[in-house]
This record gives sequence, C-alpha cells and structure tokens, in this order.
Amino acid sequence: MSSRFILASLLALGSAPVLANTTDQVEEVTVESHEEWGVAAGFRVASIPFDTADSYVTSFIPMVFYRNDWLEINGTEGHITAWKDDSVELNALLRMRFIDLPKSLQNAAGGDTADAGVQLRYGLSEQWHVNLEAMWDLHSRMHSNLTLQGDIYTGDWQIMPNIGLRHKTRKFSEHYFGGIGDSLSSGFDVTAGVDVRYHVYSNLYLLGGAQLTYLDSSVQNSSIIDSDFQSEVFLGFGIFNNPAERGKALDMKSYWRASYGFATPSNMGDILAGNWESDPDDNRMSSLFYGHPIADNLFGYPLDLYFSPGLAWHHKNDEQATGLEYVLSIKAYKTFTWPVRWRLGVGEGLSYVNKITQVEQKEMDEKGYKPSKLLNYIDLSLDVNVGDVFNKPSWDHVWFGYSMHHRSAIFESASQFGRIKGGSNYNTLYLQWDF
Repeated sequence: MSSRFILASLLALGSAPVLANTTDQVEEVTVESHEEWGVAAGFRVASIPFDTADSYVTSFIPMVFYRNDWLEINGTEGHITAWKDDSVELNALLRMRFIDLPKSLQNAAGGDTADAGVQLRYGLSEQWHVNLEAMWDLHSRMHSNLTLQGDIYTGDWQIMPNIGLRHKTRKFSEHYFGGIGDSLSSGFDVTAGVDVRYHVYSNLYLLGGAQLTYLDSSVQNSSIIDSDFQSEVFLGFGIFNNPAERGKALDMKSYWRASYGFATPSNMGDILAGNWESDPDDNRMSSLFYGHPIADNLFGYPLDLYFSPGLAWHHKNDEQATGLEYVLSIKAYKTFTWPVRWRLGVGEGLSYVNKITQVEQKEMDEKGYKPSKLLNYIDLSLDVNVGDVFNKPSWDHVWFGYSMHHRSAIFESASQFGRIKGGSNYNTLYLQWDF
C-alpha cells in the first residue's frame, strides 16, 4: 500500500469533531445511529493468469465497513464524497488491487497494491447506478473503469451484481502483465460478477462473491500470460448492524483517547499472560484515537461499539526516525462493576505506517521477510472509571487504562499484508474522556 491509504485514514480521522471545552459535569448526549458499520473476514481464491506452476492463490482478508453521508469504507475500498445532488456524486476513491502471483513470490513482489483516483457516480434508480472512474497507482500508471452496479434487497438477501469495462494504458499493462522485452499496447478488459450478503441472525451475515475477467488481446499475447481469463471467488462472514436498528437513539458519548507506551518483542500470548520482555532498543509510541458511537448492543447483548480511527507517533531514537501510523477500527466495550466500573475493550481494523518501525524491521530481518506497511490491527484494553475511583461524579467521563497496540500479518495467510508472519506489540497506558 502507499500514501493513498494514509489519505483514507486521515479523512476518516478528520470526521472527528473538534474537542470542545469541557465542564466539570458532562451532560448525557443522545445521538441517532444512521450509519452502517461492520467487521468481516473471509477467503479470496483467485486464478493466476501468469505462466506458473500454480494455477490459483488464496488470501485471508479482514475488512472494516463504515458509511455515513460523506464517508464510505467498504472492505477493500473507500471513498470521500466531495459533492452530490439527488442522482450524481463525485468521490475521491481509494481501492485495494490484488496482484495474483503464487504465494512464494508475493513477499518479494511486495504484496498487493492500491489505486487512488476520482469517481463520478450516477444513480439510474434506487437499485442501479453507473460509475466512471479514473485511477492511478503509486507511480502514476493509469487505468479507467466504467461499471454498472446493482444493490438489490430481497428478504434476507442483498445482491450486488456488476458488469464493467476497464481501460488499461500501455504503461499500466506492461508493468503488471508484461514480461522482459514485451511491448504491450493499451486495451480493454471486460468484467462481470456478483457480491451477496445473507442475513443469518441478528448481527451475523454470510458474505460471498464471484467475478470473471476477460483480458484484452495485447495482454493475452504477453510472454508471461497463459490465460485469456482471470476468475475469483470470495466466501466469508461478517458482523454488521441490524438494518432494523438504524436510526435508533443511542445514549452514548463520543470520546478521545490519548496514550503513551513502549514496544515489546514478546508475542500477544506472552503479554496476556503477563510475561513480556522489555524492548532492548526502547522504542516508544504515542497515539490519539477518536471514538464515534455506532451501537449499544451486539446480538442483543449490551456492548458499546464505536467507529474508531486513530493516529500514532513512533518516536525517534538511535535506531529509527519519527514515523506515523494510521488506524481504522471498530472498537467494542463491555462495562462491569467490581466494586467500581471497569471496561474490557476489543478493537479490530487495519493499520498503515509511513515508515517501517525498527521493532518490525528487526523481526522481519530475523525471519527473512520483506516488511509490509499495511497490517491487521487489534486493540485489547482494560480501563477503570476515574470518577468512581476518587468518588468524584464530575470525573465520571474520564477513564484510565491499559491497551495492547497490536499489528500483525495473520501468519502468512494474507497477500495484502505481504505474506509475512509477525508484526509488533506495544504496551500503552491511556486517558480516555467522553464528551
């Protein structure tokens, strides 16, 4: 991934309101949750169009979903709406693009990539729309898409068919499909597919999809291509908000969370067992997260859920320069009393660093991997209510706690994370205040 993922993360973080002056007593805030949100995971299986011994490749894909009036994060893509009227909208778009090579080659090739661009969407009806897109990769290699997409609800099913035409420039075709010495021309690919969601129960959904692409004649004549077609299928599951609860009033507040912590070379299991080691290079991190309330239950069980983008600073030391980390996540909290209020929290999402941190580079060097800037993100936390501890009701909006800041690549199972194993962990302490 590139700076385009940073753009999406910054825009998501920018959705947080400016922190207003707080008084000693924070009033209850009631909001209506019209947003759509979810977390999902599944396996993608794709054919390999290149002339290799392997005919297909699989990848495990964790995904975050969130949509409001101007921001949409939809698993492997996201956009910001810059302008819209009743039937037309103009979006700034970021989309992951899979490069389907054999697993053994994906780490050296750098995993998958992402394209950024602009999208003009025109609504034909409530169920159908047309997208016209101009997209560029990190090195300004361009392709364009014209796509007809549907969004059809019938009972517990959501069916999203699509058919599209992609124009690839010569520069794009030669880089992604050409062999040494090949001279390819620009051309058009044709793609047809369908994505589906099935509502099983409450917040549980099953996800699936299939897609078939017919490659243009110039690509078919490449010395490294041995198929006219490329296919893919996806099967997974997700947790989404129940449509019946959209617009429900939530007696929840937004929050800010500021933390400071230290890296550890220990893995997640050792940390949870209280048996972690100190980082000999003393790598440190500060972070700021915003929490936007989206639900107060999951499967009918009382949990507070938030859409939670964040920004982390990896501090400069003798081994590394200052680096930034951008996070998108969904965070859930469970409150219990013993004898004061405590909360357990679990967050899941994606993390992107603009520079590989020293603690991750060191681990990747030991294991012989090329590191990945994009990784899966997990946040595990435990905090206590400061107002309860000091018996000061005016401090009820403040929490103090511990959080494990975890980046990982899911055991070589994910091509978008570079087919690596490992990541980094930070033990952090934080203050979180509701407003």
